[in-house]
Amino acid sequence: MPEVLITEHLADAGIKLLTEEFKVDYVPGIKREKLLERISRYHSLIVRGGTRVDAIVIEAGVNLKVIGRAGVGIDNIDIGAASRRGIMVTNAPQSNIISAAEQTMALLCSMCRNIPEAVSSLRARKWEKEQLEGIELYHKTIGIIGIGRIGKLVAERCRAFGMRVLAYDPYVSAESVQKLGVELVPALDDLIAGADFITTHLPRNSETYHLLGEKEFEKMKDGVRILNVARGGVVDEAALLAALNAGKVAGAGLDVFEHEPATGSPLIDHPGVIATPHLGASTHEARDRAGIMIAEQVRAALNGEFVANVVNLPVPVDIRESVKLFMPLAEKLGLLLAHLTEGFIEEMEIEYLGGLAGEETGVLTLAALKGFFKKVVFEPVTYINAPIFAEEKGLSVKETKSKNIKDYLNLVMVTGRSEKCSISVGGTLVGLSNMERVVHIYEYEIDMGLSEYMAIFRYPDIPGMIGKVGTILGNHGINITQMQVGRREMGGEAVMGINVDTLIPENVMDEIRHIAGVREGRFITLF
Repeated sequence: MPEVLITEHLADAGIKLLTEEFKVDYVPGIKREKLLERISRYHSLIVRGGTRVDAIVIEAGVNLKVIGRAGVGIDNIDIGAASRRGIMVTNAPQSNIISAAEQTMALLCSMCRNIPEAVSSLRARKWEKEQLEGIELYHKTIGIIGIGRIGKLVAERCRAFGMRVLAYDPYVSAESVQKLGVELVPALDDLIAGADFITTHLPRNSETYHLLGEKEFEKMKDGVRILNVARGGVVDEAALLAALNAGKVAGAGLDVFEHEPATGSPLIDHPGVIATPHLGASTHEARDRAGIMIAEQVRAALNGEFVANVVNLPVPVDIRESVKLFMPLAEKLGLLLAHLTEGFIEEMEIEYLGGLAGEETGVLTLAALKGFFKKVVFEPVTYINAPIFAEEKGLSVKETKSKNIKDYLNLVMVTGRSEKCSISVGGTLVGLSNMERVVHIYEYEIDMGLSEYMAIFRYPDIPGMIGKVGTILGNHGINITQMQVGRREMGGEAVMGINVDTLIPENVMDEIRHIAGVREGRFITLF
């Protein structure tokens, strides 16, 4: 009989579900030394965030088949070590979405009715009815930045309060949110200018970092109120504090901060701010829901059944090695496409040319989708849920194949299409070491390697352009490791691909974009 070790608190219902089929040892708070002594006998390990499951633990777990994380984050688990051992890692990414949405509403209502101040006042034996007058939500406009699962739950609840709901999310279609009574606006500025309240539900990445900053606050209505129950850093806290002090922003409800614990943040002392210590997922129900979800997944994994939230894909034995080799490349091409597309795309086509056309390539299509949505959605993306995200966001996906190809043995092309544009990226593996190469960007042939930091520019093919770009990067201490150029004809438009050692700050990218003739410039992080 398979044995399961649980090292942290788990819902009773989850434990009961597992004990019906397996031998379960429930040892919350087990010391690391004891864990290492005992782990070899277990087929599954279930943890939360307090147990460090590093390579040492994984190597000691000689019988482990699945590691379950009862929650969202997986920072405490060495995914690489588990993957190398063929151990499935699964989590419960949807367990806290209701809690996060309700925390947003709690802060919203508390902010409007001065609840914290009223409680403090009455405890001080004061009766300050006039000073604590609030405002109604009814007929007010809330702007939701990021209309994913949590954003949609917030929208439903705001509509129940009689609010008008605007949303900005360049990766969803208007049709996918229309039934919620949500108005999808085409630009962030449209939302900012029209909202009485603004709430963010986004991942933190290079694109969303300080998304709401000084310039954005200036464009907002006087007396706007800000909410952030997503990720610290999406809101520029210094700019928010300045806007609060200036009276531009009337109030803020914050559950997350750029640096946590945020006990030293000046925002928590501001009279216009309601702040909580990252409680978005901290409910009994979310904790119990996570336990039940992970128990169901571990049971399915140990029984050889479908598992809904696999973080690392255990590659089936019937996938040929020649296809497995292209999985990392397909994922990076999907991520590269997400960087190059301007928001929502209606269709993604993955084309397999050459020898791959005769193979089963479904896993490569999943890899491309996984890469694309890594930049787009808030939740962790897996090979299992990537197609679900596509369906939710109205993205159609299709595969095409052709054995006719001239220059390469195999080629993977990923194309994103919308009414506004059609953008393609293509890549292959070359040499005995199967080096990853990008050989097609936009409509141009190019030959560049993939690296953590890259930049792509479109510009007129005239003398001196390469030198101008290189000079600007050099002036800012940014080292170019490789530079490649692709063009179709002399004097026409060209594309330049650059690999660099470090991040290129936005002000440097803007400086390059202002070179006469530069049509477009994108900074890209791939790892």
